[in-house]
Amino acid sequence: MSAGANTRVCVGAVAGAFGVRGEVRLKSFTAEPEALAAYGPVETEDGARSFDVTLTRPVKGGFAARLSGVASREAADSLRGTRLYVDRARLPEPEDDEFYHADLIGLAVHDTGGALLGHVKAVLNHGAGDLLELRRPEGPGTVLLPFTKATVPTVDLKAGRVVADPPEGLFD
Repeated sequence: MSAGANTRVCVGAVAGAFGVRGEVRLKSFTAEPEALAAYGPVETEDGARSFDVTLTRPVKGGFAARLSGVASREAADSLRGTRLYVDRARLPEPEDDEFYHADLIGLAVHDTGGALLGHVKAVLNHGAGDLLELRRPEGPGTVLLPFTKATVPTVDLKAGRVVADPPEGLFD
């Protein structure tokens, strides 16, 4: 998979119903949480459904929102866990040294000597900073690489590669 192969980006998810009139609780995955409603219609992962989003108010862990075509608590609750996507072209370009997770998935990761360390499987954040989960080129399992400027000095989206200087012993 090359950079740019992901044409859609996950911008949020439905956490469940909110109230009894069809509102949903939305979790936003955008840098500015309120921007989720500004990118135009969102789609389900399979593209089968599309919704216009109207944020109604902030709530714990996200927003209460109205999704077009969702008018009852049952309809809202049936969407629990649904991830919402927009076309990558509708999103603003990231700042220097910022990347959309979707743009990093699949990139080859090489060490500073050019040896292949693996491919980016996922970008994770468990509270202490971003980690790149790498699929090793041989054998099962993955390795978590801190996604810091010191450990990952180069991300070249055009070339579809990352250069990493991993901590000693991480790949032993």
